Amino acid sequence: MILDTNALSAFADGEPGVLAEIGKAPRIAIPCIVLAEYLFGISQSRRRNEYELWINQTLGAAHFLDLTSDTASKYAEVRLELKVSGTPIPSNDMWIAALCRQYALPLLSRDRHFESVKGLRRIGWQGII
Repeated sequence: MILDTNALSAFADGEPGVLAEIGKAPRIAIPCIVLAEYLFGISQSRRRNEYELWINQTLGAAHFLDLTSDTASKYAEVRLELKVSGTPIPSNDMWIAALCRQYALPLLSRDRHFESVKGLRRIGWQGII
C-alpha cells in the first residue's frame, strides 16, 4: 500500500482508522513526493521536533519510492487520461498516481480525486478529518 501525504500525517498523529488500514497491508511504501510534502508541512509546525523524531523512529524501515523513467512514462499516461476526461488532479498527485500504477499498489488517501485515475484503488478510512 502506498501512503498519500494525508495518510502519512494521520499515521504520525496515530489516527486509529489509518493505523488499522496500515496494519492490514503486507507492506507500506512512501513516495519521495509524499515525504517532501510532509517535511514541508512539519517545517511550519510547532510540533516539528516531535514529528521529526517520529520520522526517524518509525519510518527508518519504510520503503521509499523514487521517481524513475518508468514513473515518468506512467505519469504521462495518467496526465493524458485525466486531461482527455476533463478531470485534472494536482500535479504532485499525478506523480503519486503514476507510482501506484507503476507498482500496482493501492493508495491510502482521503483525496477522492484519485478515483478519477483508471486502475487506481483508493482506500479511505474513518476517523478525524
